Amino acid sequence: MDEFLDRAAAQVDNYLASEAAKAFTLTLAGLFERQLRIWGRGLGVTIARLKPGREPFRDYLLVCAQAADVDLQDGPIGYDLIEMFLVANVYRHGDGTSVEDLRAHAPGRWTYDPSRYVDLLPPNAEQSEQLLLQPTDVVRYAGACGRFWGRADKLAMAVKDPPYG
Repeated sequence: MDEFLDRAAAQVDNYLASEAAKAFTLTLAGLFERQLRIWGRGLGVTIARLKPGREPFRDYLLVCAQAADVDLQDGPIGYDLIEMFLVANVYRHGDGTSVEDLRAHAPGRWTYDPSRYVDLLPPNAEQSEQLLLQPTDVVRYAGACGRFWGRADKLAMAVKDPPYG
């Protein structure tokens, strides 16, 4: 009985850790996007034919990075920022185009050992409900945000590689 209860407790803990990681990612992505759009407008970054604030995130990130000479290919910065944004969209909206995009971008978000993590929800066809995120993923996303802003900062003492993620 104790072994069963320990495994049930671990299952709940892993499920809650994944849900918390998704919620933190949603918050981090929202904050990063908000800061990026404010900063981009300050730089005068626009995408023709689109109203400010309506530009697709990936396109706007690329244009802002180019305007500030930030290399998104310098390590996994660009990859991690896109993954963070897609995870946030999947968590916010559920199944849809972001699930398809995230599955293509980071298929590992759906790979887990069933003996370590078992979904608490009844089986369903919602792919977004099977998304697995670890606390280390949130740290990785925060690191990508810090590295982006460090590289965007052109002052001499800018911290380009924060000590996390």
